[in-house]
Amino acid sequence: MSDWMPKTRLGKLVGDGKITTMTEALKTGLPLREPEIVDILLPDLADEVLDVNMVQRMTDSGRRVKFAITVVVGNRDGFVGLGRLKGKEVGPAIRAAIDVAKLNIIEVKRGCGSWECGCLTPHSLPFEIEGHAGSVVVQLKPAPRGTGLAIGDIAKSVLKMAGVDDAWGFTKGHTKTTINYSIAAFEALRMTSQMRVTDEQKERLRIMSGPVKLQIAPSIVVEESADDEKAVAENKPAEKPAAEPTKAIVATKEEG
Repeated sequence: MSDWMPKTRLGKLVGDGKITTMTEALKTGLPLREPEIVDILLPDLADEVLDVNMVQRMTDSGRRVKFAITVVVGNRDGFVGLGRLKGKEVGPAIRAAIDVAKLNIIEVKRGCGSWECGCLTPHSLPFEIEGHAGSVVVQLKPAPRGTGLAIGDIAKSVLKMAGVDDAWGFTKGHTKTTINYSIAAFEALRMTSQMRVTDEQKERLRIMSGPVKLQIAPSIVVEESADDEKAVAENKPAEKPAAEPTKAIVATKEEG
């Protein structure tokens, strides 16, 4: 990334260090047109190929073959993106589709919206959501902890990349169409970011948007450091009385 020269306004802000998180980049409202921005702000981004479809077209010069690639990317902690691209070769088309998915990345809200659970941890969805694409309709509902992702494989991959561990899924339409199925699941997750949630609801229901590990990690470090200080403080007075009897014993031996 050292030779990357930002061309857009958002890229220059990231390059200058004025924007350090993906949440801040999305809140600016500026268009995301450079995949290098995502590489810098989300270095732990993973990707998965959902579908590789061969497309043929007959021309005057003969039959031309292209490959349509569908890819999902995400950090498994609140950010997910979906991309689709066509290319003459599979390898370059997959890399180009990954760049397209990075440009379509969104921030997902997570929580514990299931009345059966009530653990108030961001392991599921905060409320019921629905996404449409073609004839496919994907409806996602919060599920209690330990349920897993009760939905098809394509939507399951999209939810895993977003960091959702438990959810109920209901589908309608021709779900064998992979691209429509994946887009419907992606659009359902987009509804979590578009749904308005008040500050009171966020605090009461513990709804978290974006990465959760970064929000939880500092409190864990503080607790560990405090425990270490207590342990050191408890050990210090215990060492002093242990040293005094040894001196007394040596003194009595010398007098004898």
